[in-house]
Amino acid sequence: MDTNDTVLKIENLSFGYDKNRLIYENFNLELKRGKLISIVGSSGSGKSTLFELVSENLKPLNGTINVKKISSIYQDPYSSFHPSFSIIEQIDDVINFDKKILEKEIEKNIKLLNLHKKFLYKRPHELSGGQLQRCSILRALLMKPDLLLVDEATSALDNIVAVDVMKLIVEQLNNCGILLITHDMSLAKWCSDELIDLNKITEK
Repeated sequence: MDTNDTVLKIENLSFGYDKNRLIYENFNLELKRGKLISIVGSSGSGKSTLFELVSENLKPLNGTINVKKISSIYQDPYSSFHPSFSIIEQIDDVINFDKKILEKEIEKNIKLLNLHKKFLYKRPHELSGGQLQRCSILRALLMKPDLLLVDEATSALDNIVAVDVMKLIVEQLNNCGILLITHDMSLAKWCSDELIDLNKITEK
C-alpha cells in the first residue's frame, strides 16, 4: 500500500471464471480513508465477484489487490453467523477490545442501530432477517476496519430503519473507506464519492 490514506488499491486486475470470458480486464480502483465508492450493475456483471476478490476468497488471473484491515456486511445475514452460537459469542470471537470498552461500544452502536441488547444473547435462527442484519452491521463496525465492504446491507430492513442504518454506515467514513454494492442507483448517488457502473465496463 503506497500511502497511509489508501485502504484499497487494485491495479490491472483481470479475472474470469472462464479464462476466455473475462469479467474484469485491466481494472483499476483506489479507495482512500474517508471515501465511499459504490459498485452498481446488473445481475452477473461482477459486483459480488469483486468483493470475493478483495476478500481474497478468489485469486486474480493477473494484477494486484492491496488491502488493509477489512470487515464485511453481506446481503444474507444468515450466512454471516454460525448457527450454534449466540451473537455476543461471535462478536467476542472477533473483537479484541477490553471488556469494558467493548461494552461501551456496543451500548453506543445498538442505540444507533435501533437494536435491542437482548438480541445479542440469541442464536441467529431466533432472530428475524432484519434483526440479524443489524447484528451483522454491529459486528462489522465494532471490528474498526480500514475498509468496510457493504453488499446490499439494507435489503432486509424496512425503509425507515434502512435510511438510519445507511446514515450510520456513512458516518463511519471518519474512520475507514467504504466499498458499497447496491442495485439502488439513487442510494449510490446520494452517498458515493465515486460510482462505478460495471455494465459500462463490460460493454467496452
